[in-house]
Amino acid sequence: MNKSLPAEDLDRMFDSGEDISEYIDRESTRRLNLEVRRINVDMPVWMIEALDREAGRLNISRQAVLKTKLDRALKAETSTSAP
Repeated sequence: MNKSLPAEDLDRMFDSGEDISEYIDRESTRRLNLEVRRINVDMPVWMIEALDREAGRLNISRQAVLKTKLDRALKAETSTSAP
């Protein structure tokens, strides 16, 4: 069973680099906004080939290249559109 600790104490321990693993309930822990949903995207052959070249250069999957580039583009768009 995990021990209980006030949030302020846990924050202080975490900030100072102490091991807080005994206070974490890993059975109920979940990562927010990471639900996966499958989509289909049609794109021109030249674009797929460019993704494949980049994937080969980086030694990662085409999907990883696509996710990384989309993530960067969306974050850049969000940071430029914020007031």
